[in-house]
Amino acid sequence: MMEKSTLILTRKIRLIVDLPTQEERKEVLSTLYKWRNICFRAANLIVSHLYVQEMVKDFFYFSEEIKYKLVDENKDEDGMLECSRINSIYRMLSNRFKGEIPTNILICLNNRLYSSFNKDYQGYLKGEASLKNFKRDIAFPFGLVGISRLSYHPEKKSFCFRLFQLPFKTYLGKDFIGNKRLLEQVINGEIKLCTSQIKIEKGKIFWLAVVEIEKEKNQLQPEIIAEASLSLEYPLVAKVGKSRLTIGTKEEFLYRRLAIQASRKRTQVGVAYAKSGKGRTRKLKALEKMSQLERNYVHNRLHVYSRKLIDFCINNKAGTLILLDQEEKMELAKEEEFVLRNWSYYELMTKIKYKADKAGIELIIA
Repeated sequence: MMEKSTLILTRKIRLIVDLPTQEERKEVLSTLYKWRNICFRAANLIVSHLYVQEMVKDFFYFSEEIKYKLVDENKDEDGMLECSRINSIYRMLSNRFKGEIPTNILICLNNRLYSSFNKDYQGYLKGEASLKNFKRDIAFPFGLVGISRLSYHPEKKSFCFRLFQLPFKTYLGKDFIGNKRLLEQVINGEIKLCTSQIKIEKGKIFWLAVVEIEKEKNQLQPEIIAEASLSLEYPLVAKVGKSRLTIGTKEEFLYRRLAIQASRKRTQVGVAYAKSGKGRTRKLKALEKMSQLERNYVHNRLHVYSRKLIDFCINNKAGTLILLDQEEKMELAKEEEFVLRNWSYYELMTKIKYKADKAGIELIIA
């Protein structure tokens, strides 16, 4: 089977309602909340109906004369549906929510959950998995037909577009990960934009933009193998033949992180004496700032470590990367609460896996 030359990437981009008055912005936000609530209800209905359709023959003791084939009755004489399974679910959604939400959102949600259900079906059948339960803060999907007029506006210093005629502009901040360049490539047709999602967190709107990008074309040789391991003394130790590289140190990573945690603890003690005014939100503002500082520090360090590892493989033309003894490391992390809390094994491995895939390096976890 030929390996795919493209990679699916998701970028989280903050959006701001592009309207002049606060009342108009609130109205748009209210519309998004309404769509999200409908998707929350629709998602739970979809998986429930799919499960009942699959299990209906086990719920009742049908005689042989009863038809329970889950196919269109027009295509099979034993079929019990008026149309295909996926269309039957969409009809149910359309009857319930028609006119309240763009149909494209319901179609994308239905397709996504139908595909997800089929992947997990064997687990449901054997009783090894339970149905997914969706919460009210669900991210709702939309297809390419929902987004229009995507372009860069120099006077606003942001990208603007309309989502089902609702106007938005992007807020990229310092843009360390290159979202501006990525959106420029989307506009120029260099990168394909796929079905994406809208996520609302604490009143802020985020666009989970999904794009399909080409993998890097590096001159790698699969027979050249790089070995890497995660340890307590060094976040990463890698070698290719006689070449060896240690990435980061225990002191560098843990010292700063523990210093931030200590500062957060001091802030937490002082919260009780913080000036009141807007209640809990104001008192916890400094505490939340320290928590965000720690998250940002860890995210940045792990990004740097994983990038150095992949660059080391590319420079040595290693087409295969083996992460050694990871099961033992995971067990150690579970036993030692300090290690599990501060070393971030799982997040580092996730970043390594993504960057290796993008660079065309085969990753093996031993």
